[in-house]
Amino acid sequence: MLHLFKQLSNTKRSILIIALIVILAITFETFQQLYYIKRFQIANDVAFLTILKAQSYRWVIWLLLSLVLIAYSRTNTTKEKTTLGILKLGGLILGLVILNILIISLSQLFFSGDHFTFSALFSEYLPFFMYQKAPIYTLGYIAISMILYLYFENEKLQIEVQELSELKTTNARLFKKLNSTIDEKASVLNIKIGNKRKIIPVENISWIEADDYCVKVHTTSNGAYTMRSSLKALEEKLSTNFLRVHRKAIVNMSFAKELHMSGSPNLVLENDMEIPVSKSNLKTVKDFLN
Repeated sequence: MLHLFKQLSNTKRSILIIALIVILAITFETFQQLYYIKRFQIANDVAFLTILKAQSYRWVIWLLLSLVLIAYSRTNTTKEKTTLGILKLGGLILGLVILNILIISLSQLFFSGDHFTFSALFSEYLPFFMYQKAPIYTLGYIAISMILYLYFENEKLQIEVQELSELKTTNARLFKKLNSTIDEKASVLNIKIGNKRKIIPVENISWIEADDYCVKVHTTSNGAYTMRSSLKALEEKLSTNFLRVHRKAIVNMSFAKELHMSGSPNLVLENDMEIPVSKSNLKTVKDFLN
């Protein structure tokens, strides 16, 4: 049963809860009135269904007037959370309870067949139904107000969650698009030399060779700087223009002048430096040049 209740939409849940409140209230009042009639011998042969019918039409009036409370809650309850808003809601509930009592008092007066007089209305019917119905009607309207408040707050929260979800999707799409246009590769190498650091733009690097646990960075000015790193780590940082041509060498292909295939393959740079090309990397170099 609880599983089926959780599967219902918020609107259906609220309607079901309100319907259960009304059914319980009608049933309770019917048994209560039947008990008093029998306990104090007010009348004989009063059937349960007769009392139930009388209670039902009164609660139908209560339910119809609750539509005013629903309309008010939709437009005001979630906006007015101040003391003034609570006072306005309390005033509305009080007004609806008084209107309920007046309507059922007039109805009972006419249905009873008694001659209508204001004296009978104000001295008998109104006090009786005010005492009998006002407390439970008030509690019923307060319960509906709380249910409606939670319902509309949840509805508003779901809208906000949906907007955030759409915003997240949009941001993810924009990030993916932006990420595809941004080159995340390094634009400079930061090399420590003694107590100083040398900043070398990658476009000024002609090739890099492995040197034990370090690498030697060769620049276009024929200067070379030792850097504590590995060729593999630098290969991942540098742009696609830097090609691994040998297990001990990475070349900036912008400075490659010739590829010699005779004997042992090698790349000739613009400064006439010859860099060996391994057989395993030869196809990659050829594909790049093509």
